[in-house]
Amino acid sequence: MISEWEMIARLLLAAVLGSMIGLQREHQFWTAGLRTHMLVATGACLFMIVSAFGFQQALTQQGTQLDPSRIAAQIVTGIGFLGAGSIMMRGEVIKGLTTAASLWAVAAIGMTIGGGLYLLGVAATVLILLILITIGPIEHRYRDYIKVHVIKLVAPIGVLNRQTLEDFLGKDAGRLKQVVVEQGPDMGTESITVEFRKTSRVETAELLKRILTIPEVREEPPPH
Repeated sequence: MISEWEMIARLLLAAVLGSMIGLQREHQFWTAGLRTHMLVATGACLFMIVSAFGFQQALTQQGTQLDPSRIAAQIVTGIGFLGAGSIMMRGEVIKGLTTAASLWAVAAIGMTIGGGLYLLGVAATVLILLILITIGPIEHRYRDYIKVHVIKLVAPIGVLNRQTLEDFLGKDAGRLKQVVVEQGPDMGTESITVEFRKTSRVETAELLKRILTIPEVREEPPPH
C-alpha cells in the first residue's frame, strides 16, 4: 500500500492536470470552467484511490472478497449526469457537447492519476488540450470548404430573430441555415448567432454589412 503522502500528491497532480483543461474551457466562457474541471479530476482521483486502497483492512478478514474496479466503474456512469448538465438546447442547436466531453475526459485523467499511471495521465492531458485548441481552426477551414459561415450579433430584445432576418434579406433569406437567440451581454440585449449556408467568406461579409445597417444591431466582439 502506498503512503498517504503519495495519495495526497496524486490528488494534487490530478487537480493540476484538470485545471489545464479547465482553463481552456474558462477561456471560452463556459459555465463548467476551471473549478469544475479541477473538482472532477480531484474527485475521480480520490474515488480511484479509495477503490484501490480504501478497503485494505477489510481484506484482512477471512473470506472477504472485493472487486476494486466497482467504484471506478461507477465514476464513468456518474460523470455522465454532470456532463449532461452542461449540454443546452438553443433553438435548433445543441451546445455544450465539447465541455461535457472534456468533463468526461478529465474524470478519466483523475482516475488514471489515482491509479498511479502518471505518464499516461500527463500524456492524455496534453492530447486533450491539443484537440481542444488546435482542432478549432481546422473546423473553421472545413466550414470554408463547405461554405458554411457564422456571424454573431447583439441587438435589443425583440429586434432581431429569424423572421425579421428573412424579411430583411429578401431573396437571400434562403442562405440562412439557423438563427439562435440567447441572452445578451448587457441588460435588455440579445446575442444572436446566425449561420449561413452556401456562402463564401466574401458573401458572408457582404451579408453582415447589410444586417449591420439595421438600427441598434452591432457585431458581437470575439471573446478575449
